[in-house]
Amino acid sequence: MRIVWSPDYELGILLIDQQHRRIVDYINDLDRLAGQPDAQMGVARVLYDLVDYTESHFSFEEALMERAGYEGLDDHHHLHRKFTFHIESLMRRHEEGVDVAEPLLQVLEKWLLHHILEEDRDYTEQVRDFIDSIGRERLGGWVNDNLRRHFRVS
Repeated sequence: MRIVWSPDYELGILLIDQQHRRIVDYINDLDRLAGQPDAQMGVARVLYDLVDYTESHFSFEEALMERAGYEGLDDHHHLHRKFTFHIESLMRRHEEGVDVAEPLLQVLEKWLLHHILEEDRDYTEQVRDFIDSIGRERLGGWVNDNLRRHFRVS
């Protein structure tokens, strides 16, 4: 496995932690396929799923930060957009037939772990306080609405 999930990566916000863990699973799936003969189709599938899921996660995470009144949202959104732009450029290279699995894995691993351990920690306390203040029942309705809004439901 390229990344072994650790409690050090947890923010204490269950939904966000689950989403981060799913992104790590995609990275590990991509790592298992990278360099294998005849794995191009599998790599493409994981690559597209990973990018789609990551963009959905960013959108959901930003909606949660906005609902919590996090003042650093614009800066955090800018970090997400910058990362998305970089990944989209790698996707275009992949579509041109270039094997981008290893460079993509390096970018994802470095960026994701740094982002979770550093930048996501900035909003954690405020979002947890917001969750505690509105109660689980009200949060549940908001979460359900936003999961449907931001993630593809299969």
